[in-house]
Amino acid sequence: MTTKPAAAAARATVYGWPRQGPDRELKKAVEGYWKGRIDADGLRRTSAALRRDSWRQLADDGVHEVPTGGFSLYDHVLDTTVMVGAIPTRHRAAVDADALDGYFAMARGTQGAAPLEMTKWFDTNYHYLVPELGPDSVFTADSRQQVAELEQARALGHTPRPVLVGPLTYLLLAKPAPGVHPGFEPLTLLDRLLPVYARVLADLRAAGAPWVQLDEPALVQDRTPAELNAAARAYRELGGATDRPKLLVASYFGRLGEALPVLAKAPVDGLALDFTGAGAGNLADLASAGGLPGKRLVAGVVDGRNVWINDLGASLATLGTLLGLCDRVDVSASCSLLHVPLDAAAEHDIDPQAARWLAFARQKTREVVLLARGLAQGTDAIAAELAANRADLASRAGSALTRDPAVRARAAAVTEADARRSEPYARRTAAQRARLGLPLLPTTTIGSFPQTGELRTARADLRRGRIDEDAYEERIRDEIREVVSFQERAGLDVLVHGEPERNDMVQYFAERLTGCLATRHGWVQSYGTRYVRPPVLAGDVSRPEPMTVGWTTYAQSLTDRPVKGMLTGPVTMLAWSFVRDDQPLGETARQVALALRDEVGDLEAAGTAVIQVDEPALRETLPLRAADRAAYLAWATEAFRLTTGAVLPRTQIHTHMCYAEFGDIVQAIDDLDADVISLEAARSHMRVARELAAHGYPREAGPGVYDIHSPRVPDVAEAAALLRRGLGAIPAERLWVNPDCGLKTRGWAEARASLENLVAAAREVRADLTS
Repeated sequence: MTTKPAAAAARATVYGWPRQGPDRELKKAVEGYWKGRIDADGLRRTSAALRRDSWRQLADDGVHEVPTGGFSLYDHVLDTTVMVGAIPTRHRAAVDADALDGYFAMARGTQGAAPLEMTKWFDTNYHYLVPELGPDSVFTADSRQQVAELEQARALGHTPRPVLVGPLTYLLLAKPAPGVHPGFEPLTLLDRLLPVYARVLADLRAAGAPWVQLDEPALVQDRTPAELNAAARAYRELGGATDRPKLLVASYFGRLGEALPVLAKAPVDGLALDFTGAGAGNLADLASAGGLPGKRLVAGVVDGRNVWINDLGASLATLGTLLGLCDRVDVSASCSLLHVPLDAAAEHDIDPQAARWLAFARQKTREVVLLARGLAQGTDAIAAELAANRADLASRAGSALTRDPAVRARAAAVTEADARRSEPYARRTAAQRARLGLPLLPTTTIGSFPQTGELRTARADLRRGRIDEDAYEERIRDEIREVVSFQERAGLDVLVHGEPERNDMVQYFAERLTGCLATRHGWVQSYGTRYVRPPVLAGDVSRPEPMTVGWTTYAQSLTDRPVKGMLTGPVTMLAWSFVRDDQPLGETARQVALALRDEVGDLEAAGTAVIQVDEPALRETLPLRAADRAAYLAWATEAFRLTTGAVLPRTQIHTHMCYAEFGDIVQAIDDLDADVISLEAARSHMRVARELAAHGYPREAGPGVYDIHSPRVPDVAEAAALLRRGLGAIPAERLWVNPDCGLKTRGWAEARASLENLVAAAREVRADLTS
């Protein structure tokens, strides 16, 4: 197919860029500031240099308009909270005393003030800090950060486009502040917030911004008529202001649906829409709406969330159709490139054939630029690139790396009975209690213990050949001995081996499964300074040999108390990896579940009495539209049950979830049929315990009493108070005591103190109950 040149030259842009730098310089600078190794000016210099280098690279690669405002020191939603002055009362003094330290206090907490709640950004693995609002909230404009980034970009000769979280999304993501009635709706503050946004927009216009992007991803979810009316009112007011730049309203992660005509009619100057994956329906919706006459369309035709090369021919066809519907079409990725690693060219250890199929942020930017050139000049101008792209797509489709007939045959033979335990919970729990002999309110941890510098050094030494495998394994055994010994001294009831051998809870397993690719430099921000390297699930998945049995049985040999076997569940393996897009997710989940089923069987055969299969991403991967959720939950819960369904009744199955909106999936949690579930609850004040109780959840649960994402150490009274609040919803005979999440990111000093306080709190409440 030959595409003729567009009437007006299409331009290339992106919504956002990875923040960390090529060697995670931002992470190191922020953590250096926390530890006192660099001062605030040093942190700001590092951040400014990363912005400069990122914009220069974007411009060198052909991007016409660079995004500003997204190079956050911790989280862009927290930056928005600062921008609109919505500082929680408990942090106001810290912010007034030192804005930077107060910013980090809101993110991480202090010994005297809890941090903001943290949860997942829509259906991604990025975590944002949840705004806390109430009927007395007062907003004040503070556009200094946004103006400073804009001025820096302009001084460097770029055309900048500030990107802000839109007012609707900000309020729809917010929650009632502590002490505010839980029925309070933050969206009722819209009329109070809009003048603040108008002031920020005026400041950006005065500083030279030709366009400002307002991100409204919340509008791709199911929205009520009242919420859609609020969107219409918001953009009627912001768009009607005279002292403003041009406004581009952006949505991503799915179809705008009923919100599309609302924004199309609003007095704004352009829309940015996602035309990939769940957003593909925007094309038909736009055609039905009659296009966008008089408005700019930024078309997200390159998938900003996955790492596969773009089908350039298909994208050009979409862009050609859009040209017939809109006066101006520019090209972008579907969302911020924050969600993918920086540069696939840095990956020298991946099979060369598979490497041709990968596109990280820099490669995606080049795809965007190439598509803009093809749209502006016609396909003849990029004929060589299109031919190479077709060859790479054909290589992937026909590769032996992607298909294993034995794996496919086994998955096809699965029956419904394979995904069911042999006995109901009531019979299982009696057998498990007799076997384990645990006290009331049993204590445990989620799995990982602090990953010390010595452990990271040992892995680096092994990788670089400075020590051999035997020496490395002895270091791991030393760490396991210390972890088990500490847990016994602290008085924990069900122990873990601490996972010192694991670089990451997903990557560790992916490196031991067929069909998976591991990166060396593929870092992606999860929250704050926490970065992960998601594996790439490129082909059919199987388990060649046991992955955890040796370390678990070694730990069990050191103690008479039960030691949990620790596995990452199939849904989380998918959610925290870059998953193949050439077959349905449910098929890939079934393959992973069968591989993990083999591991569960080997752990049980080795005598492991408690096996935990973590599924923290079950809620995260929930489709944004309610109509799509039943199908997802069907295959997701089946995959978990397929992993665990073959064990004997006396083997206790645990699962774990954290930092998500659990109320949406309580029935799915029930459908997992795990014997015990542990969940994040400390930051959300035991809300999940009440949600489980309201559902009538019949099995055992451990809502967390220790927030591990904050450096603060909860004292005994605080942990006991949370535990008593949990008892108000869950009977004592079914309540466990545990932290919110694994301890990998914490230091030993705070982990020891916190766990000792946790055990002391459990003993105190246990004594009250038995007396």
